[in-house]
Amino acid sequence: MLHKKHNFGYATAAPDRYQMLKEYAKQLRKNMTEAETILWEELRQLDGYHFRRQHPINDFIADFICLSAHLIIEVDGKHHDVSQQQTEDDMRTNALSKMGYTVVRFTNEEIITDVDRVVDEIYDILDEQDE
Repeated sequence: MLHKKHNFGYATAAPDRYQMLKEYAKQLRKNMTEAETILWEELRQLDGYHFRRQHPINDFIADFICLSAHLIIEVDGKHHDVSQQQTEDDMRTNALSKMGYTVVRFTNEEIITDVDRVVDEIYDILDEQDE
């Protein structure tokens, strides 16, 4: 269940898990992968959109989230190729979609080798949502 003690216009984790997730998110921000670092630098420069990194929401930590656009961007490393992880990713995506978020996934390789294409795709998604 989502905690809505304060109406911030978005959901966060339940109070009994929020502090733990917040601390874990802080560690993830300090130890971002190369691909996450590259994408973060690009997302910080998108005009008109504010992204957060490693943001707790429900029982998850979104790699990147634009709360106003209800867009979550996940950066997938090699471990996401494993069948069990793909199942967990699907469950996570479904749960976040039910909360009204669009979840987009990019691989580390896509970001590292062609970040311009990734950013263009993100812009396209944001433009579609603005229509």
